Amino acid sequence: MAQGYKLVLRPSEPGVKDSKKLYYAVSKSTGFTDIRRLCKLIAARSTVSSADVKAVLDNLNYVLDLELQDGRIVQLGEFGNFRITVGSEGVEDKKKFSASMIRAPRIVFTPGFDLRETKKTMGYSLITPEVEKTENPGGGEDRPEIE
Repeated sequence: MAQGYKLVLRPSEPGVKDSKKLYYAVSKSTGFTDIRRLCKLIAARSTVSSADVKAVLDNLNYVLDLELQDGRIVQLGEFGNFRITVGSEGVEDKKKFSASMIRAPRIVFTPGFDLRETKKTMGYSLITPEVEKTENPGGGEDRPEIE
């Protein structure tokens, strides 16, 4: 399947008044896959039930949180790695630095080999906007007429 995209008109130089506007591609998703569907899909490819998959994923989330809080990089085999990154305000003298200058941490995911390959082989297809449907296109009432 191809990644859908749409074209949007944006300033070529954001923040610069009257900069030329150009069309840019932005990805367009086709919907969401929730945990229930994900568990069913995984269970269909294995010998465990969807409830077992859900239990493992719930525990993965819990343990991943604990390990990241301990400052560890969590490597999930070929899937990829999760790690915490932080940034801060800069100071000229180390003595003037305080932990309050640290910005909110971010969780970074680095994909494994297969997911990196997916990026290389991705196809694209333009999603055309849906035509607005007119209300009651056939005229008459919105209920069927009974004779």
